[in-house]
Amino acid sequence: MATVQDVMTRDVRSMSPQQTLCDAAKLMDELNVGVVPVCEGDRLVGMVTDRDIVVRGLARDLDPLQGQLNDVMSGHVRTARPDDDLDEVLSEMANAQIRRMPVVDANEKLVGILSIGDIAAKSPEDEEDVAMSLGDISSPAEPDRSAEPKSQSQSQTQGQG
Repeated sequence: MATVQDVMTRDVRSMSPQQTLCDAAKLMDELNVGVVPVCEGDRLVGMVTDRDIVVRGLARDLDPLQGQLNDVMSGHVRTARPDDDLDEVLSEMANAQIRRMPVVDANEKLVGILSIGDIAAKSPEDEEDVAMSLGDISSPAEPDRSAEPKSQSQSQTQGQG
């Protein structure tokens, strides 16, 4: 049985919630990654993605030089433990449609990060499972259009029946 610690990336760089959006973008560029864990000390408190910076930051009119990560990060993050069964975590990642999962110890201290790429590169025997999970993770989401006003043509066709 393979475990998370068998394939996870260790020595992950993290940022503090008070660092700026610009700081995070620069680190992502330097590391060629799209996500950075956010920690207070060594305790995981959230994750920030390149998408969070652009979509949430711009939607809230945040200045990239002043806006802080705690303004845009996801605070409720799914995590794995080093001794978790790799297949179970892969299944959870597929069900939640997430590509990366931080790995924490019993004290919520960040000890690594697990990505679909880690699993694919370090567990070639699980290639079929990884491919299926990646397909599940990559399924397009339906946009939330519940708050959009109906166009006149939509209103007219919905009234016909």
